[in-house]
Amino acid sequence: MKRMRQVFLIALIHGLAATAAWAAIPAIVPAPVSVEATPGNFTLTPGTSILVEPGRRDVRETGRYLAECLEAEGLPRPLVLEARGPEPPSGAILLTTAGADGALGEEGYDLRITPEALLLRAPAAHGLFNGVQTIRQLLPTDNRLDVETAKAGGPLTVRMDRQLPCLSIIDKPRYRWRGMLLDCCRHFMPPEVVKRCIDLLALHKMNVFHWHLTEDQGWRIEIEKYPRLTEVGAWRGNADERCGGFYTREQVREIVEYARQRYVTVVPEIEMPGHALAALAAYPEHSCTGGPFEVSTRWGVHEDVYCAGNDEVFRFLEGVLDEVLELFPSTYIHIGGDECPRDRWRECPKCQARIEAEGLADEDELQSWFIRRIEAYLNEKGRRLIGWDEILEGGLAPNATVQSWRGMDGAIAAAEAGHDVIASPITHCYFDYPQQAEPGMPKWMGVIDWERTYSFEPTPPELTTDQANHILGAEGNVWTERIPPERVERMLLPRLAALAEVTWSPANRRNWDDFWRRMKTHFMRLDELGVDYFIPPPRALARSTVFTDTLDVVLDSPLEGGTVRYTLDGSDPAPSSPRYTKPLKLEQTTMVTARTFNAGGSAGAAEAFPFTRQQPLAPIRPEQTQPGFDYVRYSGEIESLDQLKPEKIIEDGTVTVPTLDLPHPNYQYALVFTGFIEVPADGIYTFHLTSDDGSRLFIGERMVVDNDGRHGTREERGQVILEAGHHPLRVEYFQVWGFQDLQLEYQGPDFDRRPVPPAAFSH
Repeated sequence: MKRMRQVFLIALIHGLAATAAWAAIPAIVPAPVSVEATPGNFTLTPGTSILVEPGRRDVRETGRYLAECLEAEGLPRPLVLEARGPEPPSGAILLTTAGADGALGEEGYDLRITPEALLLRAPAAHGLFNGVQTIRQLLPTDNRLDVETAKAGGPLTVRMDRQLPCLSIIDKPRYRWRGMLLDCCRHFMPPEVVKRCIDLLALHKMNVFHWHLTEDQGWRIEIEKYPRLTEVGAWRGNADERCGGFYTREQVREIVEYARQRYVTVVPEIEMPGHALAALAAYPEHSCTGGPFEVSTRWGVHEDVYCAGNDEVFRFLEGVLDEVLELFPSTYIHIGGDECPRDRWRECPKCQARIEAEGLADEDELQSWFIRRIEAYLNEKGRRLIGWDEILEGGLAPNATVQSWRGMDGAIAAAEAGHDVIASPITHCYFDYPQQAEPGMPKWMGVIDWERTYSFEPTPPELTTDQANHILGAEGNVWTERIPPERVERMLLPRLAALAEVTWSPANRRNWDDFWRRMKTHFMRLDELGVDYFIPPPRALARSTVFTDTLDVVLDSPLEGGTVRYTLDGSDPAPSSPRYTKPLKLEQTTMVTARTFNAGGSAGAAEAFPFTRQQPLAPIRPEQTQPGFDYVRYSGEIESLDQLKPEKIIEDGTVTVPTLDLPHPNYQYALVFTGFIEVPADGIYTFHLTSDDGSRLFIGERMVVDNDGRHGTREERGQVILEAGHHPLRVEYFQVWGFQDLQLEYQGPDFDRRPVPPAAFSH
């Protein structure tokens, strides 16, 4: 199903110029810190050997890994030998830590390729491994058909030589935590799927695999001391629909070792005190009520949690954690801590006695006490605790690291308090969210495409330099309520590649046009690896989405060699639809719908781009204005802003800007802001409206942005041609439940995107 996007202003000339400026840089993802191309190529031949630093087992392992990668590319497998000197002889590849620049850190590397030899130098073996990923991406992609032939059962043609471009790369990561979460509880993921995710992380120089192992819907890790956790807790449903599974201790060890060889740290998550119904089904005595319970067959949050007043619960959890610590060498252990209802605690005599005995104020502080007790146990074992941002409620455990998912407020609060942070906001990093609108998709669920992920900035600008140092990095989360194993890769990529660049490359190195260009080649590499990635729609390059006379639209495919087909009648492009070959000249309001077809004929997502012919809106000349905006508040639950009724108005007032920073209930209300916006010059203005739930923006009677409906945090954009002066502006917003968000930004003919300043508003 196609998705209609209100495309923001893209300057075609600027976009093409940016692409040309980066064109000489190889298609490496994520982008290196610095690349200097030099003349010539280095040729890999059957006689090429890989030389490794003597006496270093870790360096030799990386050399063998490189040899395996070259063999997979169709080359004869190179010999891995010990080096006899600090420089590579002619025709050889040298991997070494000798003489490396310590400023590159544990993960940085220095790669020099000349026509004579290849030298990869890094302070540590991890950096060498990252350099090997770059070498893999420098290999030509012309063996795609040979690899496909081999997959189909035919012979793989052995190449007798391959060429690498000569260049010099200095590279190191921006953040030290670059990861993904895989939920293996809602859908059990076979070990081969887990390993595949680890391989994809390594390819993109990411270094953390967050393994979500326990939930209401399934307990997935074998604990010898408590066998019923997997005998009972790993399975759900009746005999006819029974499903589930778990990882044996041996399988866990194998996966942890597999990840170690690829310099990926596996961080286990053992949920507590909530999301524990699978464990309570096995051991109901650790609940507040005693059960009985069943492993949940539905998604969502459940009221039955671990009893915080029962000391036996902590002995049980410590027994579980002892075996987890034995299997996972990671410094960090994730304990969840999110979405824990307090209902049972309020009714439980033991929990209430705990609150009184510990001098706690309420159940929020009881949750904090629970987390602090578990943290103390982990600290005694030399480990550190991570929890979702709910662990901030009631007071944060002393040494805890916060994983912020409900936007970035938790990240800011934790960093300001001196705690480390992993950024995983639902707005950019939830890879279970669709990459385009889908049939039957819940109204509350937004779309997170790869461009939105690429736009994410993990370090909030509100933080000081010292506070910003607490941002460890970011993580993309794959929750699997709607994702069986066969869909994981499609949900990960290309968003994982976008997040890899966000977390590795310097902020000033990131460039969407250049990333788009490099991904065209990277998609070919993913094809060679047999990755089932999501095929993004084409992008439309134009001066704007609004015009007064005519407009030329360029359609750009994300795939090298991909075919773009389009329609102008609102229908989805089919294989028989017109093939795009030259810019489309529009003379009237037109809906251009475009779709990419890859070399094998598979169709990607269809995208509808609305282009509107309109006349500029003339300003009005209000007799007298005052700073600020008028607002009215409505009460009651609604599904759409069309349902606002005057008789439901319960309050009015004035604010400086359209904002939610005023007293209001937590749910079931609406706000309408009215006033004037003054724009400084004639031209095209782009308005960005972000909200959770619905919102709309009108200038005069023209709706510029439609972000209506019940949904999570979502941004929509729209353009309008304005003459300089004052224009009537109205912002509508409603809130039903959950998070609340409303942000208005704009971009003008002579300034970049920014929040609309209070000085531009009047009433």
